[in-house]
Amino acid sequence: MTAADDALTHLREDPVMARLIEKHDPYIEPEWEVEFERLVVSVINQSISTAAANAVQKRVYALFDGPITPEAVLAANDTELAEAGLGKQKTEYLNNAAEAFLERDYSRESLSEHSDEEVIEALSEIRGVGEWTARMYLLFVLEREDVLPLGDLAVRRGIEQLYNDGDELSRAEMREIAEAWRPYRSAATKYIWAEYESEG
Repeated sequence: MTAADDALTHLREDPVMARLIEKHDPYIEPEWEVEFERLVVSVINQSISTAAANAVQKRVYALFDGPITPEAVLAANDTELAEAGLGKQKTEYLNNAAEAFLERDYSRESLSEHSDEEVIEALSEIRGVGEWTARMYLLFVLEREDVLPLGDLAVRRGIEQLYNDGDELSRAEMREIAEAWRPYRSAATKYIWAEYESEG
């Protein structure tokens, strides 16, 4: 039995999750050969809708000939990045992140022995990289199994829709609901995203 099978077996004990597993393929992302690129995607996605983020990402990607590496970001024209939809502040954040990635090793191998909280703390030292962005890195780059990104609006709205008929829940109440998913909260999060996006 694979780790993915273990996760699904465990999550099916929650009737809501069991229904989502039958209904959806989980939220899948591409493999990130350049770890930094996923951080770029997270910075683009900060505080805007999925549709808007996709449009900005397309315009930003069009400015690069190859992989989006720290070196490529620092060599890019800041005005063009800002006008592609990043704006001045997020362009600054990308430059901060690029410099940090050149100075320190945030690769999968380097962070493999660090706890989730240690990774969040290290990444949050970069101006413009907050807890939400760091949790996206844990989920999609480091592929940690038990990440619950309650800083993500879609996750919170999804939990409220699925577990409380759309009525507001506190984060403490959401964490209590998510206790049933441990130690596979990452997989549960992906199914919540899949459901939320299908309803959007």
